Amino acid sequence: MDITWLGHSALLVEAGRSRILIDPGAYSDDWHGLTGLTHVLVTHVHPDHVDVENVPALLDANPDASVRADAAAAEALTKAGCDAEVLETGTEADLGGVSLRAVGGHHACIHEDFGLNSNVGLLLRADGTTLYHPGDDISTVPDGVDVLALPIIAPWSALKDTAQFLRAVRPARWFPIHDAILSATGRGLYVGRAGDLAPEGSELLTVERGTATTL
Repeated sequence: MDITWLGHSALLVEAGRSRILIDPGAYSDDWHGLTGLTHVLVTHVHPDHVDVENVPALLDANPDASVRADAAAAEALTKAGCDAEVLETGTEADLGGVSLRAVGGHHACIHEDFGLNSNVGLLLRADGTTLYHPGDDISTVPDGVDVLALPIIAPWSALKDTAQFLRAVRPARWFPIHDAILSATGRGLYVGRAGDLAPEGSELLTVERGTATTL
């Protein structure tokens, strides 16, 4: 399995016969212009995870790509003219040699005044490795995660929450995502502190933006 981080929460996963794009949001345009996609997966409707203005052009350039998203994101994409299938918690599917399991169901709480949004975490397994992209949910802790895409900072989290989630999942390896609101200095601070608090034996994986990394 190869992964390419495309900024913020956008991730390209390549394995088997699949080329899967996760969370093409508005906080990064690195995914603009991608071709050869087989699947697009969206964890939830917030604009930093799905850019409904630009995803239609992406799908025009990838006519064979299927789109699966949580209910609210699927509705928004459908209104934008995209053919999106609702991805429900508990769904399992074979994406061309990559197994998908959707977990969770709820976005982390930003503030009680905002209510709770939906969110589906994504477990992708190929080549003996399980990758977990949680979207914006750090309460769901699935078993058997080898590599965790860790949301490093958000309006709904503090460093103690991030560290607690990392310790609960206990991945063999992890790398930071969801960092667009941080300066370079701030990112270094948060990643470093998360590393200090990571469970014993959990390795920080070096994933350079725009460069494929083999898991």
